[in-house]
Amino acid sequence: MTSEFVNRLKVCRAERNWTQADLAEQLGVSRQTVQALEKGRYAPSLPLAFRIARLFGRPISAIFVQ
Repeated sequence: MTSEFVNRLKVCRAERNWTQADLAEQLGVSRQTVQALEKGRYAPSLPLAFRIARLFGRPISAIFVQ
């Protein structure tokens, strides 16, 4: 994953004052998955990518495109 995506995900989460566990619960994934996403070790599946974009009310391109 790109560092831009990692930064955007962290910023979106921080704007809501959510922990990684909070975000994981909202997305229906484990906290470890969110941690891996934020460390750039894991690329989300397409369905997860759309859930992330929908959750934050942004177009998918605003979160994932460089």
